[in-house]
Amino acid sequence: MTHQQSTAEVRSPQINGVFSSTSKITVGYGHTKKKTTQYILIYATEREDGNINIQTLNEKYVPTGASRVISKDNLMTNYLPEPELYMNKVYPVIRELSKTVARGERHLRNSENYSAEMEFKKALRVDEENIRATFGLGLSYLRRGETDNGKTVFKRLVSLKNAFEPEHKHMFNEFGIQLRKNKMFVQAIKYYSRAMQYSQRDENLYFNMARTYYEYGKTSMAVKFVQKALEINPQMSQALEFKSYIVKKMPTYHLKA
Repeated sequence: MTHQQSTAEVRSPQINGVFSSTSKITVGYGHTKKKTTQYILIYATEREDGNINIQTLNEKYVPTGASRVISKDNLMTNYLPEPELYMNKVYPVIRELSKTVARGERHLRNSENYSAEMEFKKALRVDEENIRATFGLGLSYLRRGETDNGKTVFKRLVSLKNAFEPEHKHMFNEFGIQLRKNKMFVQAIKYYSRAMQYSQRDENLYFNMARTYYEYGKTSMAVKFVQKALEINPQMSQALEFKSYIVKKMPTYHLKA
């Protein structure tokens, strides 16, 4: 090993696998009270900062629910690695789930909305909190004009914090657009408001909110949000064109330059 080797080259492999822990818990009351051992399985992945993201495994061995961050020392002190369980159970299920969601997304891109629905439902039977599958199922409904089913998925999405993580940005923008196209304006406004809590500097969110308010007949709110989009990105061509359109429609309406 030479002194010129970077720290990245000599760094130990990143953690990515299944770990277990046990704890004693008390169940029951009075004379029925007893202590029992609770066995917990988690899926752990190392972050760039060296800390660890962990998620619990569901009964089908899929990481599910919100992740939380712990230190590597915490992981090594309080959890035991389960490499055989990862290779024999968890990894195959994760791989198959990923393939199922990818098939659904491919059907969506090809406008094969019924086939997409089937794949996303299959994925959600394995992992009911899978964000990509939930978005995909909602989109397959909305593209077919099934607003009642779309509303059900909408309610589910706004309750899932992870749905608005940056990695899902393109999906939550597209879902909001489909809500608007289906004239579900109240839901679209609530949805974008929820997304803005987690992504306050995304000009696309503000632009799409402006479009929604305009089609909902609330021009002053459309003005407010298109200007916010341009404050974030003054060169956003869609927002500039939309602002110009509003000016032409309402020549006496004062807009900031």
